[in-house]
Amino acid sequence: MNKTVNINLAGIFFHIDEDAYARLQRYLEAIKRSFTDSQGRSEIISDIEARISELFNDRIENDKQVIGIKEVDEVINIMGQPEDYIIDDEIFEDEPKTYHRKSTGKKLFRDTDNSYIGGVSSGLAHYFGIEAIWIRLAWIVLIFGAGTGILLYILLWILVPEAVTTADKITMTGEAVNISNIEKKIKDGFDNVTQTVSDTVKKADLPKQGQRIKSSSKSFFDTIGDIIMFFFKVFAKFIGVVLIIVGASTLIGLIIGLVTVGITDIIHIPGFDIVDAANAANTPVWLVSTLALFVVGIPFFFVFYLGLKILINNLKSIGNIAKFSLVGLWFMSIIGLIVLGVREASEHAFDASVTQEEQLYIVPNDTLNIRMMGNTAYSKNFGRHHNLFKLVYNENDEKIIYTSDVRLIVKSTKDSVASISIEKNAQGSNYQEAKKRAQNINYNYTLENNELLLDSYLTTDFENKFRDQEVEIILHLPEGTVIYADENTYSFHRNSSYYGDILDNGMEEHYLLIINDNTTCLDCDDDYKVKIDLNNEDSGLHLDEDGLEIIGEGGRVKIDDDGFEAKSEDVNVTIDEDGIEITTDKNKN
Repeated sequence: MNKTVNINLAGIFFHIDEDAYARLQRYLEAIKRSFTDSQGRSEIISDIEARISELFNDRIENDKQVIGIKEVDEVINIMGQPEDYIIDDEIFEDEPKTYHRKSTGKKLFRDTDNSYIGGVSSGLAHYFGIEAIWIRLAWIVLIFGAGTGILLYILLWILVPEAVTTADKITMTGEAVNISNIEKKIKDGFDNVTQTVSDTVKKADLPKQGQRIKSSSKSFFDTIGDIIMFFFKVFAKFIGVVLIIVGASTLIGLIIGLVTVGITDIIHIPGFDIVDAANAANTPVWLVSTLALFVVGIPFFFVFYLGLKILINNLKSIGNIAKFSLVGLWFMSIIGLIVLGVREASEHAFDASVTQEEQLYIVPNDTLNIRMMGNTAYSKNFGRHHNLFKLVYNENDEKIIYTSDVRLIVKSTKDSVASISIEKNAQGSNYQEAKKRAQNINYNYTLENNELLLDSYLTTDFENKFRDQEVEIILHLPEGTVIYADENTYSFHRNSSYYGDILDNGMEEHYLLIINDNTTCLDCDDDYKVKIDLNNEDSGLHLDEDGLEIIGEGGRVKIDDDGFEAKSEDVNVTIDEDGIEITTDKNKN
């Protein structure tokens, strides 16, 4: 058991054990003795402590973690031992006798010490190792050329941090942040200040120069820059709050929704079987929900994290290992969902049907009543619903799939006896599987006293799963047969040329005589019109964009944009914008 000590290093509070504290204290005392006679001693020591504090902060995972001898030795190894350097002014001679350490790599900062506006250009020059003049010329080309230079400069001004500490300025140039370089940087700064003051004394009037320095504490660009930075910082904070709200709310919703679905599937909560029935590939729902959580949640986590980074300046990074791990997990989840999606789609790749045909003892002059029959034990809703299903229990308490996807088609035939064709359709990953599912569809009808009772639904065992099972009922009725369709058949048939259905919607509850691929109403009002196929050339009707034309043996009638014209062998009647004109053969002569 070791004692711990609380220390304040460069304004940051740390817990450190007693042995590690003793070693760190001896190290700092040795550094201070090395710089006893050095110019800018206090600034050098302050920057060294700030760098050590930064290195400690990178190595602790939480505020309660105690710094041990291991962490102190790692920091000393990075900073270097005082005896590794020649700690006197000879370090700045032409042939320095210093112990060089490997550079830790450049980082991008704004160099405000050599700036005209915000230090972006000089910072980029340090980063790319070129003269700042070339960067500034590039900005001029972008501003007057593409027009995007101003916006790009402002964005870099906001996003790129300023090199404030000596460690930042050393890292900006790509040098190692150690004792020797910190001392050299600070002494260079003092030498530059001394040289500047000396030149000023030689070349300028000291009273006037002092007055100019006092009255010009800030340059024009610095003032404008401060104003712009203030507004952009406020805007950036607002964006950060928005990103945090969007990211957090989305993550919470995803976790609650998808985790709930996954847990519900694992513990088999009643009523959740309907998802299992539609799950064609038998993929575990918890796996799909987990992959979906990663695919959608990880990007929104980074949105949330970006908002925190914008809002909190000194927010600790989650680390490259965590970032790359999340990105890798995201890619693997996308691949997983694609594989599962392909498997699910393959379960619907093939269609198959089986047909059951039987004769009905209905002959010409017979009247056939058609009615759909429901089952209130399965569903209280009556009507056809395409691609919808539900799970019900039969009389043996066995779970089955129920759907009302049943279509009724009525056609005429030249045969003397009626027939019925029951076509059952289903899908599967291959033809044999789809055909097997079609064969397992349960559908029934009865014919009693010329009344055809058709089930308005179909069922299949739960093990067959739902694969778009449906039934088509095709009635072939001889010409001369009269049909009477109950009103409840309305939603189960659709009169169209595609299906060849001759039972018009709206003609339920009427006696219809079947004649030559058509029907005529026997009990309709006088204003009932028999449907005529306009595409049949024998009908004498022609309807197109020019209008309607009726041609008969004795003449023709034409209605178009010009008006109405009726013409026969003896009389010609024209109605247009000029009025009514009636012409006979006698008048023509």
